[in-house]
Amino acid sequence: MTLVDAVALQRELAGPNPPVLLDVRWSLTGPAGAGEYARGHLPGAVFVDLDTGLSRPRGPGEGRHPLPHPDALQEVLRAAGVSTGSPVVLYDAADSTSAARGWWVLRWAGLRDVRVLDGGLAAWVARGGAVSTDVPAPGAGDVVVRAGALPVLDADAVAALARDGLVLDVRAPARYRGETEPVDPVAGHVPGAVNHPTTGHLTPSGTFLPPARLRAGFEELGVGQGRGTVGVYCGSGVTAAHTLLALEVAGFSGVLYPGSWSEWVTDPARPVATGPGPG
Repeated sequence: MTLVDAVALQRELAGPNPPVLLDVRWSLTGPAGAGEYARGHLPGAVFVDLDTGLSRPRGPGEGRHPLPHPDALQEVLRAAGVSTGSPVVLYDAADSTSAARGWWVLRWAGLRDVRVLDGGLAAWVARGGAVSTDVPAPGAGDVVVRAGALPVLDADAVAALARDGLVLDVRAPARYRGETEPVDPVAGHVPGAVNHPTTGHLTPSGTFLPPARLRAGFEELGVGQGRGTVGVYCGSGVTAAHTLLALEVAGFSGVLYPGSWSEWVTDPARPVATGPGPG
């Protein structure tokens, strides 16, 4: 299971083995997730900062959100009360994008029982869930991070896969086409990549589409049709995790290019395609 709905989560929290709750609210343009957390969160939830807890500082030639150092991630998770075998549920207050990043990072770190609250904080409140401003003080966990439990792609692997297989660029169409680029210094996409915006995975209420609907959409792109590995990238490896979660819900799997477009464009020798097609 990769998703849990608000009603099921309420039952689990009242049960004998409640999951550890991680609030991973984040936005590229603000407001700050910590401030939103302070104004109200699921009771018992611990805030984890996407920029500092689920990523590490950017180095030369890297994207905006490099994967965290395993020791640093382990410290963050233990401070949140995560122990070996702990079920973990992550949520945000928007479209589950940052929660999906947390889900993917924890799976990459070797944790197995990790899920996302479908619909996030809004779904919780809509189902009568309580909201608290109390900051919990969980006991120290003992989880051991074993990084590398999920595969990743580097720039060379993405280039080869875009030529010979299937790579999904999940950014907005205008960014993919190279018509605008509000964040990175170069507009366009990896030659051969197919645009599949991650926003298409949700219902109007912010929950994920049913598995069959998601599966049909991915099959139209050739996923599961003998195309082999599906690579996924975005601007910096955050929204791509949302598509990887959608793939999992649909019964497929994909591989993240963590550096994504923000890493790709650090090397001027890497080619850039523009326009509506893969190029």
